[in-house]
Amino acid sequence: MLYLKRKIDDYLIAWKEEADHKPLIVKGPRQVGKTESILRFAKAAYESVVVINFVEEPKYRLITEDGYKSSDIIKNISRMDPSKRFIPGKTLIFFDELQAHPDIATALKFFKIDGRFDVICSGSLLGINDKQIESNSVGYKTDYTLFSLDFEEFLWAKGYSESIAEELLNHLIHQKPFNLIEVETYSSLFLDFCILGGMPAVVRTYVERGTFEGTLDLQRQLIEDYKEDIRKYAVGLDQTRILNVFNHIPSQLAKENKKFQLSKVERGARFKDYRGCIEWLCDSGIVNCCTCLQFPELPLKGNSDDSKFKLYFADTGLLIGMLDDESQEDLRVNKNLGVYKGALYENIVAEALTKCSIPLYYYRRKDSTLEQDFFVRTQHSLLPLEVKAKHGTAKSLRTLISSDRYPDIRYGLKLSAGNIGVSDQIYSFPYFCAFLLKRFLRQAEF
Repeated sequence: MLYLKRKIDDYLIAWKEEADHKPLIVKGPRQVGKTESILRFAKAAYESVVVINFVEEPKYRLITEDGYKSSDIIKNISRMDPSKRFIPGKTLIFFDELQAHPDIATALKFFKIDGRFDVICSGSLLGINDKQIESNSVGYKTDYTLFSLDFEEFLWAKGYSESIAEELLNHLIHQKPFNLIEVETYSSLFLDFCILGGMPAVVRTYVERGTFEGTLDLQRQLIEDYKEDIRKYAVGLDQTRILNVFNHIPSQLAKENKKFQLSKVERGARFKDYRGCIEWLCDSGIVNCCTCLQFPELPLKGNSDDSKFKLYFADTGLLIGMLDDESQEDLRVNKNLGVYKGALYENIVAEALTKCSIPLYYYRRKDSTLEQDFFVRTQHSLLPLEVKAKHGTAKSLRTLISSDRYPDIRYGLKLSAGNIGVSDQIYSFPYFCAFLLKRFLRQAEF
């Protein structure tokens, strides 16, 4: 099976080489490649790999019955399977599907103190159990979140070298427009990425076959798997409400005003009744939430209204998979995005920002039509980010930059189908550069 190179590959090597490394917890939604990446690393880096999967082999949930000391857990594992080898300094213990037995996190402290064996834990929906895991292992673990592939990893899958990001970034930093061949090539690849999303199984099928054949079926199966997770793991919450919110995201993103309206989900719905449902979807990694700022100024944290938000799918392939058959055919055959054009590009930008650890905020002024899609920040400046399905610059972006009312805003960013350029303190970039924004902001002098 074709292995898709991931950024976590280099991270895992660096983690092992760190002299005093702690047990590692790899978080992320289901089927983004956590287990595959960890096992590939483990087999190359350790003489012995002990895999404990708490879903496939639930009997191993009993290994903590005698307590959480590493010696007791190893003894119980050996009793259940004497063939598992524990070689001091040369063994990785991999606890997979941690969400099925989050209690094992209590043992991480003892494994760290013991020091003889490396430990990696992984599982889906860990955000749901985050408080329990944190309280059980605070100070004795390292966290890493794995998402589906970003556009850089997609380019690797298509055969581009690891230097491709630096090549593209140089264009941004030096304001050097791409030539026609570059624009057409990367724009076409980016549209394919938008249609596919970044789920490894979908991307692998596309790369191996060279066409979209079979990818829609995989996307729709992933959607069903996520819905099944909601039914299985949304304990103590109204699962029907969570599913209703999930199912309404595409239609609400297709509107010009993309603020999520609960009244469209259920007549008379109140935010307080749905707060837990929204949080569950976000904590599970299925959905990204973009919160409305009370006012566009620094600091951003604490300056938002949690009751006003937009919801995006964490992987754009899920949005694509939920479109009707007619839209699907038009999209894959004719590359026509139709009424979902704005929704698709906003979702893919929200996904790109999240994957490079930029929190999502938007702004809508009550007493005017002023609305801004996203914001990013540097140490000293707040930059509004406009996502344009068409050419041109929105009035809101120009107003935010030019008005004395917003002193933290002096520059703006625009992503569109166009090329690199700068005008009136607005820096324009093609959509396919969205994954580079954080790296660009680190080097830009705003």
